[in-house]
Amino acid sequence: MLEFASASSTAPSTAKAAREACAEALSRLGGARCRLVAFHATMGHDVGAALAAIRELVPGARVVGCSCAGVIGRHGADESMRALALMAVGGEEGEVQVAHRDGVTGANSAEIGEALARDAQARSGGGAPAMAMLIGPGIDVSMDEMIRGVETVFGPELPIFGGTASDNMKGIATYQGVDREVFQHGAFLVTFHDPSLEVAMRATHGFVAAGVGFEVTRATDNRVYELDGEPAWRAYTRALGLPENATPGDAIPPGALGVELPAALAEEYGDTHLLRVVTHRLEDGSFLMPVTCPTGTRLSLVRRDEERIFANLAVVMNELLEGLGGRPPVAVFHTDCGARGRLLLDRVSKKEIVEAMQRPLFGETCGPWLGMYGFGEITTLGGRNVFHNYTTSLYVLSRRSS
Repeated sequence: MLEFASASSTAPSTAKAAREACAEALSRLGGARCRLVAFHATMGHDVGAALAAIRELVPGARVVGCSCAGVIGRHGADESMRALALMAVGGEEGEVQVAHRDGVTGANSAEIGEALARDAQARSGGGAPAMAMLIGPGIDVSMDEMIRGVETVFGPELPIFGGTASDNMKGIATYQGVDREVFQHGAFLVTFHDPSLEVAMRATHGFVAAGVGFEVTRATDNRVYELDGEPAWRAYTRALGLPENATPGDAIPPGALGVELPAALAEEYGDTHLLRVVTHRLEDGSFLMPVTCPTGTRLSLVRRDEERIFANLAVVMNELLEGLGGRPPVAVFHTDCGARGRLLLDRVSKKEIVEAMQRPLFGETCGPWLGMYGFGEITTLGGRNVFHNYTTSLYVLSRRSS
């Protein structure tokens, strides 16, 4: 049976922060042997140094981590340049498996996803996991295809959560670490093989359509060349009221792109559009998205509505609590869009929004919680694993009713 414990550190030294957080989390695991440590770290930290420091404390455990724009732990959010949070997972041998691959691109993401799943399946002796966490690179990837690749092995009924790594919202480079290796174009899959666990997931964003639409008139995989017959970046920035030399980071506060959802999914989601972020602008005026975006796709410009953000979150929390049926959470994993950090919400609002998640689930003292501000989120919608952008996505683990 898996056990979870989380901790964070504000120490400026990466090695010290990793050791402090890991030691605190291990002390909370009690007698359970640590099998996995998963961490998130902001860009002022060295992912490789964090891997090494954690492995010194738990040499027999697998260690995975990624860069991000901010961390969310038991004590709230931290978007400073040197923030680190982690989750230690203890249990029996074989209850957690880790697979990883390097060289991810938008074109090979499905192949990478399938390879990750086959590796995890082989490590577990063919056993089906209860759930999985998938983390990909933040710049050039088609996460919808990577998810489908994992599903070709484990089936679409496997609950997958996670998202993509990020930097400090510059869209330059993101980092992923596994054991002793650090990647810029890597992905890892963690499978959890404890049948007593189940996960409830919900995502929400609170953006509304702005009445401006585009058609993708030329695209390949996750690279969009043209919107309405002109260079994609020019059309997008003009609609946002920005100069063409703006960066993807400049484009995040004023709006986003959205794909309209069917009515039934929109009702479940609480929002009318599935949002998409532009992760990178290329010199020829094209841009990258974190999913495939075929020619003919209709995109809408959407803008944030802060009142709707809070209202939607309240609905999501009520639905998660209702689904728990009084059972206490075992742990919470959490992927939040980097745009929902300091770029969109000020510090007061951000503190309020984190408390609005943690307090309903745990009360005054938050339990095991690991979150990050990344470039995208994986959460089920309509019974399927779906990649999202600009959301708060919560993954609440609990014990099945006996």
